[in-house]
Amino acid sequence: MKALILSGGKGTRLRPLTYTGAKQLVPVANKPILWYGIEGIVAAGITDIGIIISPETGEEVKAKTGNGDRFGANITYILQEQPAGLAHAVKIAQPFLEDSPFIMYLGDNLIQSELHLFLDRFKNQQTDALILLREVPNPTAFGVAQVDENGRVLHLVEKPKVPPSNLALVGIYFFANTIHDAIANIQPSARGELEITDAIQYLISQQKKVEACQLEGWWLDTGKKDDLLEANRIILDTTCLAQSVLGEVDEKSQVIGRVQIGAGTKLVNCTVRGPVTIGSDCYLENCFVGPYSSIGNNVNLIDVEIDHSVILQGAKVIEIHQRIVDSVIGQRVQLVAAPQRPKALRFMIGDDSQIELT
Repeated sequence: MKALILSGGKGTRLRPLTYTGAKQLVPVANKPILWYGIEGIVAAGITDIGIIISPETGEEVKAKTGNGDRFGANITYILQEQPAGLAHAVKIAQPFLEDSPFIMYLGDNLIQSELHLFLDRFKNQQTDALILLREVPNPTAFGVAQVDENGRVLHLVEKPKVPPSNLALVGIYFFANTIHDAIANIQPSARGELEITDAIQYLISQQKKVEACQLEGWWLDTGKKDDLLEANRIILDTTCLAQSVLGEVDEKSQVIGRVQIGAGTKLVNCTVRGPVTIGSDCYLENCFVGPYSSIGNNVNLIDVEIDHSVILQGAKVIEIHQRIVDSVIGQRVQLVAAPQRPKALRFMIGDDSQIELT
């Protein structure tokens, strides 16, 4: 069994952050989104992993993720020159996949359920494809499935104007090697891509065994800012389970609840109320850090109140005298208050920005 993780694409819904980096490397609770998928796959017993990368961000993905040693895996990188569809990604990965069954995992997805539960069903029932589904309130924004009472998939359609159900395809699929023949027999869609939904539909038309499982836990597609913040909230709730202070906290500071503080970080006259994670080598002075905030490594905060936000590595936020909420602040951003301050602050700030508030 092998795994194929998709970590290409342009990340248009997370711009401006993704003008300068891969969306799959944006951190949730100070860990790249992509790494959660890798860890889940390895936990399911799959260690031979191919990662689809793009020309724009592939080198960054390779540099940060490495050869797989840190995860107990062996990672092969596969370049997709153009974002020509999920089925196209499988097509160019065929030399890596060979005749092995595999899991395909979209690298910006997070799920609560453990993958081995679905992997066991895929193996035991010897299906050609097993897809994961979740009820959603807006099925027109997703690939949608129609299934019978036994879980057999009857029909799939990509982003339908009139959905046959409210069951959206989660970005995790299990395939036998028969998917390669299916992909060879489909044509690009109206948007010029080889759609994985068309390939699965071809399997159905050939009387192959295509089944579905419905997710019971949460599923997060982190392609938008609010989704990213929600993922950060949920991960902090489920993984930040104990207080851990490796840095220096002065006597005027308070650390309350589930807070993790990295080595080399210094807090001076600050209050931090968890769940919160703060990386290493940060400096915080006269700050309040509220629940569901993640602060990356080498961040400098002075005279700042922040709540339910994500601050990426190397950012500096100085003397902002109104609370920052529901914000994502990119790497190396410099956010400095000018003498006249605005009434409210709400940010989505890209990497390397420099901003003065007037």
